[in-house]
This record gives sequence, C-alpha cells and structure tokens, in this order.
Amino acid sequence: MLLSLVLHTYSMRYLLPGVVLLGSAPTYVLLWGALRLLSALLPARFYQALDDRLYCVYQNMVLFFFENYTGVQILLYGDLPKNKENIIYLANHQSTVDWIVADMLAVRQNALGHVRYVLKDQLKWLPLYGCYFSQHGGIYVKRSARFNEKEMRSKLQSYVSAATPMYLVIFPEGTRYYTARPGKVLSASQAFAAQHGLAVLKHVLTPRIKATHVAFDSMKSYLDAIYDVTVVYEGKDNMRQQKHSPSMTEFLCNECPRIHIHIDRIDKKDVPEKQECMRRWLHERFEIKDKMLIDFYESPDPARRNRLPGKSVNSKLSLGKTLPSALFLSGVTAGMLMTEVGRKLYVNTCIYGTLLGCLWVSLKA
Repeated sequence: MLLSLVLHTYSMRYLLPGVVLLGSAPTYVLLWGALRLLSALLPARFYQALDDRLYCVYQNMVLFFFENYTGVQILLYGDLPKNKENIIYLANHQSTVDWIVADMLAVRQNALGHVRYVLKDQLKWLPLYGCYFSQHGGIYVKRSARFNEKEMRSKLQSYVSAATPMYLVIFPEGTRYYTARPGKVLSASQAFAAQHGLAVLKHVLTPRIKATHVAFDSMKSYLDAIYDVTVVYEGKDNMRQQKHSPSMTEFLCNECPRIHIHIDRIDKKDVPEKQECMRRWLHERFEIKDKMLIDFYESPDPARRNRLPGKSVNSKLSLGKTLPSALFLSGVTAGMLMTEVGRKLYVNTCIYGTLLGCLWVSLKA
C-alpha cells in the first residue's frame, strides 16, 4: 500500500510545475500589461529591453522546473557558443519540450529574453499566451498556400529596423515527428521527398523552406549566424526512445533522464541566399541530422550508439539562475490570491485578458 502511494505520488510530479506555471500566467500578463502602459511614453527600445527582461524572468521559472526540478542531464556537442548573437535557430521537432530546449541553449548565452518563435497560426488562440507571444516578437504563420510571406517579411524587417535582439526559433519540419503515430506523417514526408528528387529521411521529416528563407532573407544583414540544432531525448528504456519522444507531462515526471543536443554554428556567409539553393542546403542539413539519429539509435558500434558526434559536455544550470524567478512569480501570484482585491484582479485578468487577446489576434488575422 505504501509503495503504491509512493509510486502514485511520483507519477504526479507534473502537478506542481503545472499548477505554478499555468497559475502564474495571469500574474505575468498583468505585470506585462502594467509595463506596457508605464512605458507607453518612452522610446520603443526601452519597452523592448524591459519586456525582454520580464520574459527572461518567466522563462527562468520554466527552466527551474524543466531542468532543476526534473534533474535532467543536458549533454552538449559540437559548437558551444557562449556570447549573445542575433541568430536563426533551426532544429528537428519531436516533442512539445523542443520549445524549452531552445530556452536551455539561450540561457547559457545570457540570451533568454531574446528568444522569439515562428509558430503555427492556430497557437495564436491560446488563452493569454497567444496574444503575448506576438507582442514579444513571435510570428504566426499558416502552412502551404496560405503562407503570408509579405506579412512575415514586414514584421521581421521592422524588428531589424528597431535593432530588436533576435534568437529566432524555427522548426522547418512544420510539425512534430510523430513516431507514436505509425507511419502517417513520416510516410507523407518521405513520399514528398521522393517526388521532388530529395533524399528520403528516416528519423526526421522533409524540411519546408518558406519560413526559413523569408527569415534569412529579411534579416541577413542583421544576423550573425544560423544554429543548426539536433536534439535527442534519451528515455529510461533505450529501446523505447526510438518510438516515442516525451510529452511535457512525461518529461516533468522524469521519463527523460538525458537530452543530447548537437549544435552546428553556421556563419551567414555560408548559407545560400536563393530559395531553391537554400532548399537543397536545408535538406542536406536534415540529411546530416538523420545520419546522426540513425547512428544514435541503430549503430552497431557501441562507441557511436546513444551519443551524438564529437565530445560531449555535461552542462548543468545553476539553481541560482532559475530559483529566484520561480519564487518571485509564484510569490506574487500567492500574494494576489490571499486578498479579495487580488483575487478579483486575478480572475478579471484571466477572463478579460483572454477575451481581449482573442479579439486582438482576430483583428490582426
């Protein structure tokens, strides 16, 4: 009975971070709204710097749970940039945790507040977050023929003109690699590659070029580099990791003891500018990823299996980097909920913040 209780409690490890992270969202949006109003009369660069700092506080709280709380081991390979740069971050996409992995790398460069995402258009309807991500510099894009190149280019050029620091995260596959859904997404991707004379990939999907090309073409004068990032989640059962990457819930329940991250820093001068040339270049980058993953999962050589190429560095994130943010935001939230006025403000932020956010994104659509 006691053992069952312990196991059940352990399996519910995701509840604490879930409650704190979601519970702090109205507090965060309220703080951001106050910042927006107070900085309305100041130059835009002051607001941007303060917003980046506030975003850094929230994401440090996220990392407290996804790194310190889980105790996950981060193994870095390849180029390990340490200084802030204006970059495009390209990575394979397997799990919702991939969004947090970008934070894990950015925080190690002191660039956490500069992380901005290219996101699926449907995500703009997320309560509270949907509107804010766009305000922070995120870009919502539609797929295929509905992709609005002009709108994305205009937004990116406005960020360049304003000298907005950019750590722009793009997942060129366009969707997650659903190895838990046998064959459906992968088969369509492989068929597309074969039809267009491209190498057929096994552990990643055929990358799409539009968002990557527009981003690079719009910001090439401002960028320092592209980071080509390959991520592997190592499960407790090494055979299982080939079939399923962890969800956020599973990750927070410590189902992934190690993340392997390989970084190739590519200078912008080495990236082809024409779209068709870039398509081939991007596909070749994903062929390299595919080869890394094949070796990781299937290599007959034990020295190459369960690791990525090169020497690995075990990178541990200091508790002092993340805990103050977690205590601050959870403390402010708890303080609000302890008073009647605070509770009303909290509830009104949830309701009206969501409604106003949805109205704003619908008007922008």
